[in-house]
Amino acid sequence: MKRYLLSRLALAIPTLFLVSVLVFALMRLMPGDVATRMVEGHAYAPTLAALRHDLGLDRPVYTQYLEWIGGIVLKGDFGRSYWTRQPILDEFVRRFPVTIELALLTILVSVVLGIAVGIVSAVRQDSASDYVGRVLAILALSVPYFGLAVLVVVLPSIWFKWTPVWSYVSFTTDPLENLKIMIVPALVFGVTRAGPVMRIMRSALLDVLRQDYIRTAWSKGLAERPIVLRHALKNALIPVISLVGLQIPLYIGGSVIIESIFRLPGVGLFFFEALTRLDYPVVQSVNLIIAALVVGLNLLIDISYAFLDPRIRY
Repeated sequence: MKRYLLSRLALAIPTLFLVSVLVFALMRLMPGDVATRMVEGHAYAPTLAALRHDLGLDRPVYTQYLEWIGGIVLKGDFGRSYWTRQPILDEFVRRFPVTIELALLTILVSVVLGIAVGIVSAVRQDSASDYVGRVLAILALSVPYFGLAVLVVVLPSIWFKWTPVWSYVSFTTDPLENLKIMIVPALVFGVTRAGPVMRIMRSALLDVLRQDYIRTAWSKGLAERPIVLRHALKNALIPVISLVGLQIPLYIGGSVIIESIFRLPGVGLFFFEALTRLDYPVVQSVNLIIAALVVGLNLLIDISYAFLDPRIRY
């Protein structure tokens, strides 16, 4: 186990390095110039040349990269926003609870819904409930979450002449009001991500139910519920957990659109606004932090396999 963890941590370093180089290069290749936008927007600098010099954009690209990545590695300094001049890490920490709450609620909705429908479809194979579950899985895969989110926001104003007011309240201030605001985005996002979980759960459980030890349990006269929930489900969850681990970047990346539509003050909205304004340090640093979180979460998911199935060895 120790050797496995060390090897995975060693692989994380070049992965994060490649992410930093790729994001840094892509930001410089985007059309437009942040200094020009800031001058046109009556930013703090009077001239374009003075602003470019103040931001360090007149220096070679490799120098800008080394200064940025060196500040992160040596000092833990992710830089400051070009537009607000505020520390990026402080802003990320302030907004991150909103994004993590949305991601956790989305995972909860997608996993609970997907597992429940997948179990029913597998246990009642080729029945009416199985066909309904499979159709629901296909629909969930087909509907884009951003389209569904727009419909949820727009249709009430058309049909009921009512527009919801998405005024965010933190969980620590008013937990009930916070859940009222967060549950709709989480349901919209979670339903669309439940489709793959349904399909994987159904196929994995069908495979486990055909194993010899399950046949032995049936032959001993055990009831259906303990056989499915106690003996079969645990092993069938391993592919589901793998799928959730692979979808973690989708949960976090999808928050950019969901938070923008529902105006949730999370990291996704912070990233979206920075991207539209070509705020290079914000986009680069947020990408790098999210990539590090995804790598760490995937490592935890890999370790959890051994707890679900003791036969797994690293």
